[in-house]
Amino acid sequence: MSHTEAAPGSSLSAHRRRRELAEAADGRTVDVLVVGLGATGAGAALDAAARGLDVVAVDAHDLAFGTSRWSSKLIHGGLRYLASAQFDVAHESAVERGVLMTRTAPHLVAAQPFVLPLTPLVSRGQASLAWAGLRAGDVLRLAARTPRPVLPAPRRLSAAEARHLAPAVRAAGLRGALLSWDGKVSDDAALVTALARTAAAHGARVLTRVRARELTGTGARVRDELTGEEGEIRARAVINATGVWAGTLADGIRIRPSRGTHLVLRSERLGALPAGLHIPVPGESNRFVLVLPQDDGRVYVGLTDEPVEGPVPDVPEVPESDIGFLLDVLGSALDVPVGREEVVGAFAGLRPLLDTCAGGPAQRTSDISRRHAVLTSPDGVTTVVGGKLTTYRRMAQDAVDAAVAARGLRAAPSPTAALALTGAAAPGRLRALPVPRRLVRRYGTEAVAVHALAAGDPALAEPVLPGHPVTRAELLWAVRHEGALDESDLVDRRTRIGLVGEDREQALPAAREVLGEAAAVRP
Repeated sequence: MSHTEAAPGSSLSAHRRRRELAEAADGRTVDVLVVGLGATGAGAALDAAARGLDVVAVDAHDLAFGTSRWSSKLIHGGLRYLASAQFDVAHESAVERGVLMTRTAPHLVAAQPFVLPLTPLVSRGQASLAWAGLRAGDVLRLAARTPRPVLPAPRRLSAAEARHLAPAVRAAGLRGALLSWDGKVSDDAALVTALARTAAAHGARVLTRVRARELTGTGARVRDELTGEEGEIRARAVINATGVWAGTLADGIRIRPSRGTHLVLRSERLGALPAGLHIPVPGESNRFVLVLPQDDGRVYVGLTDEPVEGPVPDVPEVPESDIGFLLDVLGSALDVPVGREEVVGAFAGLRPLLDTCAGGPAQRTSDISRRHAVLTSPDGVTTVVGGKLTTYRRMAQDAVDAAVAARGLRAAPSPTAALALTGAAAPGRLRALPVPRRLVRRYGTEAVAVHALAAGDPALAEPVLPGHPVTRAELLWAVRHEGALDESDLVDRRTRIGLVGEDREQALPAAREVLGEAAAVRP
């Protein structure tokens, strides 16, 4: 691969989409049709294609349009599941975290330090329980065989050390802190894009803006959302990976969506944040609000766990009650008050939790298991629900295993536990790349090609808006190689500029210009 090119066969573009959509609906029968291109759906497309199967994957909107782009950006090691005795889920999470950090996506997933400040609101008993939990989490790391250099050991901090790593924490009454480490993905939507592009490199047809209107065990009626044309995609096996929308395409699937809300703050309000924060929720023994510094100068604060009733929206709204709750918890530990006016953005995702208590007493959504389930309908549609971002790969593998078995397909075992995603490389090689670290954390080895675009054209080196690190070169790369079709794809998913409404409005003209220039040279 040339240092100015994308990985061979991985580029997604408007031209490739048109060609491959025509192929998919021309009357042929493919091996596997995957519906939904979040992390699990894109992972299933990669898993099936890497086994040598002929794959088509569709989504009514864009890559990572749904829940997969609204996460805390954490790749959890499963610690919280130990408290509820979900030992299998905890171990699975720790294993999958290690897979991402050491083999498949070390450019996107790295260790993130967290400080849990021991304020007067945290009793000594709670502190002892939290410390025991962190030590148990380190045992999970060991059981998952994740090397110590990848995830350092937890340790106790003095009050002075705590203030150094978390200067925004209130000094009065601070007894010290607990330092721990977990995995963090630089951008959850970028992970989905890498999955989709890696699937494409293995021959999968990855088609956004293609809505599945009706599913059966032998295919789907689909509509091209760009042209309105309808057609049929025939398949020997069908996987429904549409998350909270799964029940609209398959009978017998009962989802209890849970809303997870995050606030977006400007980082200058909280000052330097060398580490993230775990802030205990007052009155709760095992629940925390997270403060998560980002590479783009923003800070996320989350998250809630509230049940959602009624129809599932395409983009969930954030209620003021969620914002107030998060600000209250934040204010319980920080020296600097953060008011409602300083919340420059907010986002919410809906967890696709499987409803397992039909007819019984309603559970809190925070108590529903995060264990995933693979279900096969009477007409042969395989649906995968539940789970979480960290375990997408195992969910995808299990879904493909079930679909292959149900439909009698011949396929090799899943290779994805050792299959590097587009841009991945050993940490030493990534550190040696002669480009800004921010680009490496987003593009991996392809950062060199993105940087070369900017170096070759001063106009492309310009930031999309003042004070934000994303350049026009990154927008052009997204159009040429990451399947971005419109300005929303660019500002809301290939970059995260759109999380702040004011920034989004300022960035839209640049996005439209890049799309227009790219269209002028498309074949």
